[in-house]
Amino acid sequence: MEGITAQLPALLGVLVGTIGTIVATSLADRSRWRRNQTVRWDERRLDAYVEFARALKEAHTIASRATGGYLDRDVALAELAEADFRHTLAWENVLLLGDAPTVTAARAWRDSVWAVERLAREEHTDVDRAALLHQANKARDDFYRAARGGLGVGGGSVAQADLLVSRLNLTPAPRADR
Repeated sequence: MEGITAQLPALLGVLVGTIGTIVATSLADRSRWRRNQTVRWDERRLDAYVEFARALKEAHTIASRATGGYLDRDVALAELAEADFRHTLAWENVLLLGDAPTVTAARAWRDSVWAVERLAREEHTDVDRAALLHQANKARDDFYRAARGGLGVGGGSVAQADLLVSRLNLTPAPRADR
């Protein structure tokens, strides 16, 4: 009996060590799994944002070229229909994977591009083209800022709208929120 009692502290030490190892390994595995999941979803979110931006920028480019008279109206309308299809598919991924600020910014960009598309379709002829294009570019900048923030991407400014205004000597309409 004295032999077992003398070995009891060593047995307890082995038991505590084993339990500690199991707990530590379990916590490390769980942390690694969460980190991998985060990276995986961030990659998918990035792909969704890039696809959406590409599709919406395509529609914006076609519509702005049509409003400027650089494209035949029938050709522009056919190209817009195709671009809208791609944009609609990409939008679903943004809705599914995007965080709230990015989805809100994406919606604002989409709506401003739709305004340019309406002008290209000649639904509104009394609209200031320069103001619409500036608003769409500003909304794009806001989308990129939100997407970068949600993904934790650092770096410099993504703003292009104000650069385009100064380069083209356009005077955007005053913003209503000021």
